[in-house]
Amino acid sequence: MKRNILNSILLVLLIVAIAGCKARKPAVTVTVSPPPVNELSKKKSENIKLLKSKDVSFKTLSIKVKANLDINGNKNNAAMNIRMENDKQIWVSITAFAGIEVARALITADSIKVRNNIQGVYLKKPFSYIHRYTSKQVNFQWLQSILAGNTITEFLTEQADIAEENGVWKLQGEKETLAYKVLFDAMMKIKETNINDAKSGQALKIVYSGAYLNVGGTKIPNGLTINSMAGTRRVNIELEYTAIERNLVLEFPFSVPAKYELVN
Repeated sequence: MKRNILNSILLVLLIVAIAGCKARKPAVTVTVSPPPVNELSKKKSENIKLLKSKDVSFKTLSIKVKANLDINGNKNNAAMNIRMENDKQIWVSITAFAGIEVARALITADSIKVRNNIQGVYLKKPFSYIHRYTSKQVNFQWLQSILAGNTITEFLTEQADIAEENGVWKLQGEKETLAYKVLFDAMMKIKETNINDAKSGQALKIVYSGAYLNVGGTKIPNGLTINSMAGTRRVNIELEYTAIERNLVLEFPFSVPAKYELVN
């Protein structure tokens, strides 16, 4: 029973991260007037360079989130604090029940650690453990990019097709067993990402809100929805970013009380 509960929490953390402290300055939602549609260059390398230039650069991000979770029809609301150190670690704290922290996770390129404070158990696994729930191509950078609204580097290749349809840029292609399609808005920011792995029966759809938070002159989507299907498992997550801070000095505390039981 404890293992099932812990795995459910792990699944949420991984797909959210698939994901803080109180903001010193409130983030402001901004309505951006769309610029003129960018025309495709005849050189694919130039188009890739333009799309990549719209990514958010950061040393650290601290994000406060309101989350609505639906796992196979089991619905819950939660608050999350997400902290990211670029290309190094993602820290997630989930609170519920009047502000009580129920779970904490620390994800790096090599490992996954999850602590369940309600059941008094914890999990420690190599990063490859995530591939029980996702395609094997998924890596730490993918999780980081999804949360920040950035492009996935492995999709921006000369082998991908880039087209413009009614003012909307579309990037699509294949990577090993995955087929992907990414749509961009008039800001050249990601609007929607679809990833399908027909071989394993897995699909992931990510849709960004279209509104942005102005964070130190950088625009970050103020929310996203994640729809995941893996076999008979269905996960739907709605995330609303209520505050974001960029390039702060952050801590990523993760320790396990001696009385907690290791679950394998």
